[in-house]
Amino acid sequence: MCTAEATASLLQAEETFSACLAQIDALIFKPLLQAEPHDQRGKDNFKLFLLLNDRFQALWNFTEECYRILKQKCSTSESFCIQDFYTVRKGELFVRLYVQYFVTFANYVVVHGFEHATKSKSEAWKHHKTVLKQFLTDFTSETSTSLALYVVLHKPIRDHVEQYVLLLTKLNEALKEGPEKDLVTGAIKEYMKLESFISQVLDEACFTKALWKSLGYKFTDMLCVPERRLLEDSRNLPISTSTNRSDRILLFDDVLVLIQGNSFQSFDLKLVWVDKNCREKLAPGVYGLRIITPEETFLLSARDPQVKAVWRWKLNQAIRQALNGKRDFPLWGKTGEGTEPLSCRCFSYDFKLEGKFKSATYEGEWRWGKPHGKGTLKWRDGRNHVGDFKEGLEHGFGICLVPRRSEDRYDCYKCHWYEGKMRGYGICEYGNEMVYKGYFKDNMRQGFGILENFSADHPFKYTGQWENDKKNGYGVWDDKDRGERYIGTWHDDHKHGQGIVVTQSGICYQRTFHAGKMVGSGILLLEDDSVYEGNFMEDLTFVGKGKLSFANGFVLEGTFTNKSGQGLQTQGILNTSNEQLDDRITKAGTEDVSWKIEDILEELVQQQELKSLHCYLEKALKSSLHPLGKLLKALMIAFQATYSGIGANRHLLTLAQEEVKYYAKKIWEFYQGLLHLALEQKGQLPTKSVDGETSDQNACSIVLPLILPCFYPELFMLYMLYHEREDDLYCQGIVDLSLLPDIKLLEFLDVQKHLWPLKDLTLTTNQRRSLIKDKCFLSATECLQKLITTVDPREKLVILQKTYEEIESTVSRVVEKDYKLPMDDLLPLLMYVVSRAKIQHLGAEIHLIRDLMDPTNQGGLYDFLLTALESCYEHIQRMRLHQRENCHGTHSP
Repeated sequence: MCTAEATASLLQAEETFSACLAQIDALIFKPLLQAEPHDQRGKDNFKLFLLLNDRFQALWNFTEECYRILKQKCSTSESFCIQDFYTVRKGELFVRLYVQYFVTFANYVVVHGFEHATKSKSEAWKHHKTVLKQFLTDFTSETSTSLALYVVLHKPIRDHVEQYVLLLTKLNEALKEGPEKDLVTGAIKEYMKLESFISQVLDEACFTKALWKSLGYKFTDMLCVPERRLLEDSRNLPISTSTNRSDRILLFDDVLVLIQGNSFQSFDLKLVWVDKNCREKLAPGVYGLRIITPEETFLLSARDPQVKAVWRWKLNQAIRQALNGKRDFPLWGKTGEGTEPLSCRCFSYDFKLEGKFKSATYEGEWRWGKPHGKGTLKWRDGRNHVGDFKEGLEHGFGICLVPRRSEDRYDCYKCHWYEGKMRGYGICEYGNEMVYKGYFKDNMRQGFGILENFSADHPFKYTGQWENDKKNGYGVWDDKDRGERYIGTWHDDHKHGQGIVVTQSGICYQRTFHAGKMVGSGILLLEDDSVYEGNFMEDLTFVGKGKLSFANGFVLEGTFTNKSGQGLQTQGILNTSNEQLDDRITKAGTEDVSWKIEDILEELVQQQELKSLHCYLEKALKSSLHPLGKLLKALMIAFQATYSGIGANRHLLTLAQEEVKYYAKKIWEFYQGLLHLALEQKGQLPTKSVDGETSDQNACSIVLPLILPCFYPELFMLYMLYHEREDDLYCQGIVDLSLLPDIKLLEFLDVQKHLWPLKDLTLTTNQRRSLIKDKCFLSATECLQKLITTVDPREKLVILQKTYEEIESTVSRVVEKDYKLPMDDLLPLLMYVVSRAKIQHLGAEIHLIRDLMDPTNQGGLYDFLLTALESCYEHIQRMRLHQRENCHGTHSP
């Protein structure tokens, strides 16, 4: 067939088809559009018929345009090219118009549109019965009329598509190899796909229509949607649920439905997963498919492996198409065949069944039926959680809002979560104006944390240890309303054990507390430096036996009373000599140390190797039954009595830290004496005595780290007070540096640019991004922040060394080779890390390490790194001092 013959044949076909469409429009669409029904069902169908008319008009207009262009070409030109064929040149538009028409036509078929239109009671039948009879000459009843309408509105159009395929196929056979033949071949393939699509659409529509006719009104009213198609029915392809939870299983293009009796369950295919690896044990000859949904997992079982394979294939293809938001073209063509649906998805779902998320709406990422990835949970009562999820539970960082019952406020938890519970560091802003910053475990405050109340009614701040959501262990309580500070131990939210109280007026006292109440005697330091030892009331009035030591050395010891209106009265002895009567340490070291030497001598001899000695001393010092443990306890009591009651006096720092070293030395000497005695009783020669310097080193390296935790709270408080001014300057400098973004701070500190952990040095400073998480040198910063988590100077130095290694490791990755930092490079980088770590009392930490570090570390790597840290600390102070001087002096550029 030549091009001219093909054009003539197509022109004739278009003319005939256009005339047929005009007749259908005049005798069917126009009459039916004039008969709008009054019932709701009829109105819904009428809207669908209006849309079908729109699709019909678009298809008719396209046919008219094609006919007009072909006729014009025939009258003005003798030669034709393939591009003159409008249906080839506009093939995509042609296919789209036909797809839209047949999809809408099928929707109308599914809801029994023709049956309703041709009922004797319908408006269309009443007003246009004569017209319909003239056009539909083959009808014999209402049913045959609806069938005739169905045939007339799709068969001519479907036949026309087939005619296009035949004409183009004949034309293609006459063309030679080349671009034109390829163009026609491509058009034929698309039109053949369209043929298949029309056939499948009509088959699905009839299949679905038959289902709605067979089901009761209850199911039809709730499940029948014009766009919904039945893809498979367990009555046609037998499959069942293993638990007999359904009588019938229906697979639609958007939902999977399980029917049992008069009820049904539907599952949105976008949140359905098909697991081919069935883990449950099945009976012989039974083949299962594991179906996973957000709240339920069940099994579909078949007796035939081929039936299982078909169901699995149809389920996966339906799920994949639902996820894509469109059907394949053709519906069951090769486009998506063999393609598994994605296991990770992003959709919204309302939880309904009993469980942790009941009545919540989850919107976010899913994996195999469970929230997994980023997402948001919202409950009806106002709760919501935004953050990371893993296998159906909150896992990772998240922000949770919880409404308070009696107030229009929320508790806001910004925390790390682990398997559905808060764990790790978090910040909680409670609706009652309290804020907690600290650690959690299993949704409860656990570990170190700070709780602060900002309300005007009773402002306070607690800094210390928590256990099971209550204050337990060592902690500091600032009562801002009363102007008091409690420093000591807690038990179940109550002051319990030894504690120090410092009042706003400068008075300090040390007492023993039980369940929040003061018990026993204590030590009271008055404003005039007088010291009272004995019992006293909560209003600090003396009562009972006690000893009052005046600042001039006089000591009044006796019985004190305080009667209303008569002031303080006492009966006792006033000692005006200047002799020091306080020999508590000596007594503690002698009276409390009583034990049976023969029970421990053998063990002492056996534990002389360094490693075993360390373990032995650690165990002995913790035991209240061992002489070393008794001695340590006595020294603790003496130390607290001496420094806790007057802990606010920073001038006692030197005395206190020297005393701790002295304790370490005496405990070591005590141990050596016990060992000497043990060896003598066994008839062995004592080891050669070491000189004083070596003994001091052993005391510092072995004993001091073991006993330091016992004295650390009081000792570190003195360090903080002593270096308070320096730390304030340093903190102000840190605040200033924290205002600078990473790039600006690196530039300000003169860090060499080739050492910056940035992806692209050619970008502007505002565009550069860090390679290490979300901030520069974050790993080193987090490492340095651990400095405050230990009391052992050795461990603090190890943390400092690891910080240095993290900095060097980051730089090595940047320069892509091993890189040893010289001091000129290390100091700016370390200063950057220090400024970002924001350790509050860094000066106190540095001086404590320097004063109590192992003497053997002097001059080594630890000494070098500590010196570098000191330099950074001092430099940040000087920066702030210079700023102050510039602010008070003349302003210069």
